Amino acid sequence: MPRTLVVTNDFPTRQGGIEAFVAALCDRFPSGEVVVYTSSMPGDAAYDATLPYPVIRDRRSMLLSTRRVRRAVVAAFVEHGCDRVLFGASAPLGLLAPALREAGAERIVAITHGHEVWWARVPIMRSLLRRIGDSVDVLTYISGWCRDQIGRALSETGRSRQQRLAPGVDSGRFYPGCGGDAVRAELGIGDAPLVVCAARLVARKGQDQLIAAWPAVQSAVPGARLLIVGDGKHRGALEKAVAERGLGDAVTFTGPVTWASIPPYFDAADVFAMPSRTRLAGLEPEGLGIVFLEAASCGKPVIVGRSGGAPDAVDDGVTGFVVDPTSPDEIAARIVELLTDPAKARAMGDAGRARAQADWQWDDIAARCRAYLDASLP
Repeated sequence: MPRTLVVTNDFPTRQGGIEAFVAALCDRFPSGEVVVYTSSMPGDAAYDATLPYPVIRDRRSMLLSTRRVRRAVVAAFVEHGCDRVLFGASAPLGLLAPALREAGAERIVAITHGHEVWWARVPIMRSLLRRIGDSVDVLTYISGWCRDQIGRALSETGRSRQQRLAPGVDSGRFYPGCGGDAVRAELGIGDAPLVVCAARLVARKGQDQLIAAWPAVQSAVPGARLLIVGDGKHRGALEKAVAERGLGDAVTFTGPVTWASIPPYFDAADVFAMPSRTRLAGLEPEGLGIVFLEAASCGKPVIVGRSGGAPDAVDDGVTGFVVDPTSPDEIAARIVELLTDPAKARAMGDAGRARAQADWQWDDIAARCRAYLDASLP
């Protein structure tokens, strides 16, 4: 029986898109075919006890391709009888691929997300990414834009090994009617027109632009509410922006919400909006955005910022809109268009759910990942 060692910094209990991506893949391996080697984090013992597969926690909270980590990972690979390796994020841990190949790995797959775009643009990191691409059997990408950006750092051999593996959604968890009414009641929102943004509170995700757009939204749609779901280092600045604009109860911050509890917050929305933007001179783009798929699966129209591969998550004008993430006026106009035309919003939401069900299901994506790990493939 084949057995895969998943080597990853990104895994629950930490929350984020990559963590959700890796966990979703691991959960869909047949029993006995996967072992996870990952970093330590608060609450990990209780979480790991719920899983049907072994999880080995390194003593560090961040894994790097050091000599010590290499020895520990190779030891786990041998001890658990593995013959395949999946890197949850290719950089930097993909640098361990040669040691694992020497230990007997028949097939090595490394997943890329959005941060490898930064690696591809920084000289020293670019050379390391090139080494990773040359040492694995498959180097995946989550969007066409990410493929092209990362491919610039790769050798011809590395580019030939690029294969698509985008994140997905479980439409059995994210569906219309999965608890939105309870969220609205709990937060005192009632039947007010509601826009939801669910993401880490960091500058790139665009919550500040939604707040900047909100006076115009309120002017056109009196009583409209904005629900900002999540937490992060930018929260204080966002709360200050709300106060400075006198938005009062029009904007609600939920604070941290666990991934297990998140579906009803999407369901509560009339519109989902996250106008992500590329920052740091192009080094910090949005790779894709699982939240867009989760909102679409709940039957919600989505508003996506034009950043990196994020536009791949929406069929512009059909399931939602792609906007200039630096323009509060454009963001406000699209929100108002959807809040004042419920029929259009419903039609876009229906189209988005159909698209999510057809093209973005985790079961299909996990099956593709396991096919890439098939040692019989060239």
